[in-house]
Amino acid sequence: MGLASAPPLSTPPSDRSGPGRAHWLRVAREVADDLATDAVAREQAGKAPFDEVSRLREAGLLTFLMPTGSQEAGPDRLTAYAVVREIAAADGAIGQLLGSHYFLSWSVRFFAGPALAARIEERSAAEEWCWGGGFARQEPPLVLARTSKGLVLNGRQSYTSGVQVADRLAVRGVREDTGEPLAVVVDPGRRGVVIDGDADPFGQRLAAGGSVEFDDVPVGAEDVLGTLSADEDLLSPRAALASPVGRLFSAQLLLGMAEGVLAEAREYSRTGHAAGHPSWPVGTPHDPQVQTAYGELTVLTRSASALTAQALEAVRDGLERDEDLTYDECADISALVAMAESAAARAAQESTIRALDVIGARSTSTRLGFDRFWRNTRAHTLYEPVSHRLRDVGHYFLSGAHPPFVLPA
Repeated sequence: MGLASAPPLSTPPSDRSGPGRAHWLRVAREVADDLATDAVAREQAGKAPFDEVSRLREAGLLTFLMPTGSQEAGPDRLTAYAVVREIAAADGAIGQLLGSHYFLSWSVRFFAGPALAARIEERSAAEEWCWGGGFARQEPPLVLARTSKGLVLNGRQSYTSGVQVADRLAVRGVREDTGEPLAVVVDPGRRGVVIDGDADPFGQRLAAGGSVEFDDVPVGAEDVLGTLSADEDLLSPRAALASPVGRLFSAQLLLGMAEGVLAEAREYSRTGHAAGHPSWPVGTPHDPQVQTAYGELTVLTRSASALTAQALEAVRDGLERDEDLTYDECADISALVAMAESAAARAAQESTIRALDVIGARSTSTRLGFDRFWRNTRAHTLYEPVSHRLRDVGHYFLSGAHPPFVLPA
């Protein structure tokens, strides 16, 4: 019985052509296996992941969801969730980088008009862009000011995934005159953009995080996707669905990291060594306490996985309803995704801590690298606090209050 595998996801009939879900899951597993071979060394080196992004690009994982030609080709878009989970099981930081890339490139469809979205996606696919940045609210905000030459963007965006390796940045800019928040796409090579790899996190070190300084960066009309306002007069239920769509990537990332540490710990307990370290003594797979610990963590992770599968189907239903989606239906989906993210966070935190306890003192070896799972999980949950999701679920349960429109950090 394996742990590091996403649950099956049915794909509705469509006129899609090209490789489908099964093909891309095989590709994701191959890339994950490749990343796993040197995950410990790469994580400890902490270099900007240009090589890792090249691996993703060469495998086709950066662009496989992008429409080509007159129709969308290939797999259902929700295949991206399973791909992120596979990659995260091998390397949580690259899983985060890829999940952010998928969400930011996909969000063009939520916030931009159809024609603009199609043009951006076509170019993104043709040039194999890697997306970085983020739409989370921050203080002080990035400011969009109108000048005699047009809009310019100013300010500093703090730590966000992918910025060190991104071909395009997607950020939240607030209009100086009206205060309206807008989704903006920026070429990081444009004059006035300065990427600062100042982040020195103890976890998710390969997620290419950093800060970005914007100094009178010109913003054209086609660089502004649309509003990020939570005002229901401006934000349609379909656009509001971007929140649970993004949060579900967080849940899959967490599940991947939980499954990854359990798979590695199980291998160590069975054989007494990790891959490449045959000299370590045999573990204790027949110890009842070890068996109980693995049993508890398996139940916890599988339960979170089942809840996440329900949330994923709810997101699919919401996407299929498109313009017919109501605010109440979007709230139901958001609450279910918040439950899934909370359960996945608990599974990841428990698994990454208790796996060290099961292995014992030998888990402190930097050569084995078991600590990276805990550090990656903890770093992610500090940026995406589970307490916020639990509060939203509790408020929804008690009073029916719609979960807030909150985009992932």
